[in-house]
Amino acid sequence: MSNVPGAPADLLRSLTRAERLLSRRLSAVLADDAISIEAWRVLCLLADGQGHPMSEVSAEASLPPGTLTKLVDQLVDRNLVFRRIDPIDRRRIRAYLTARGRREHARLDERVRASIDELGITEMGVAETSEPGTPSAANLVGQLDDLIGRLDPARQRVHADAAGPRR
Repeated sequence: MSNVPGAPADLLRSLTRAERLLSRRLSAVLADDAISIEAWRVLCLLADGQGHPMSEVSAEASLPPGTLTKLVDQLVDRNLVFRRIDPIDRRRIRAYLTARGRREHARLDERVRASIDELGITEMGVAETSEPGTPSAANLVGQLDDLIGRLDPARQRVHADAAGPRR
């Protein structure tokens, strides 16, 4: 790595290490329910109730289409997800959470949030038990989303379109 603090190699190394360690931690939380990190990503995306095209789920979950199809098949077998033909573009398939999938997502989300809270990263700012200057989860996610938007302009357009017109 570079001897210069803040060098691009440091950013890549830090992001990669953080993602791997957080994935390992959350995998342990989700293991009792036999939910993989990949399945968790899919459940989280579908939790908004909008239903999403499989191509979007594939991109957002960072899974190749074939792998996603197998994973969604497993989630369908567990009655967590269902698929429907897109009413506007009948060539596309949209995925949705079932009622059981929504309940399971809510239950698991509490456990995942509790695990993240143990790290001292808070939702709204500095936790009472954390060191001064501890970043909030919202701040970290916002900064990462900004970085992703800069690296992937197509994703930025999709999210801007989903948010609707800006005032």
